[in-house]
Amino acid sequence: MMIYGYIRVSTDRQTVENQRFEINNFCRKEGLVIDGWIEETISGTKSYDKRALGDLLVMAGKDDLIICTELSRLGRNLFMVMEILNTCMNKGCRVWTIKDGYRLGDDIQSKVLAFAFGLSAEIERKLISQRTQEALARKRAEGVVLGRPEGARNSRYKLDGKKDTIMRMLSEHRSQTDMARQLGVSKNTLKRWLEKELIN
Repeated sequence: MMIYGYIRVSTDRQTVENQRFEINNFCRKEGLVIDGWIEETISGTKSYDKRALGDLLVMAGKDDLIICTELSRLGRNLFMVMEILNTCMNKGCRVWTIKDGYRLGDDIQSKVLAFAFGLSAEIERKLISQRTQEALARKRAEGVVLGRPEGARNSRYKLDGKKDTIMRMLSEHRSQTDMARQLGVSKNTLKRWLEKELIN
């Protein structure tokens, strides 16, 4: 079992020392020892999978314990916090917060909370999808043409005008990855273009 101390501050002006002191003080009282610290200076509104917290959630395993001072250190909005806690519950990883007194673990209360978290997140995803569909339907009704303009994708990736350059690169035995990078297209686009030219 690993015990992690998680600290997040929003700005460089805020100090991590207060949070570290609280966590260390809590651990002394509970007879716990922190095995690893995760500290980051980043807004709690940023998606957790793009933060050090996301790496921690990948790394943490069953029965591991994450300790932070309060739930707001995990995220700034309710649904993000619920998603994080639900992820931890599914992995069997525990989360304890000091100020809030939350104890997410392998007990019936935690399982009920995890179900509520997961259900709430699912409801929110469906509401977002529904609002998006309604907005698109309204725009169609107003005569707005949706989607990529006809031929925009083809014109973006058009390579016919670069045939001489491509043939020169081939004669130099350049890799398709290198060629695609220099031509500003994906490797798959270049591959399809070459297959078409070779067939024709």
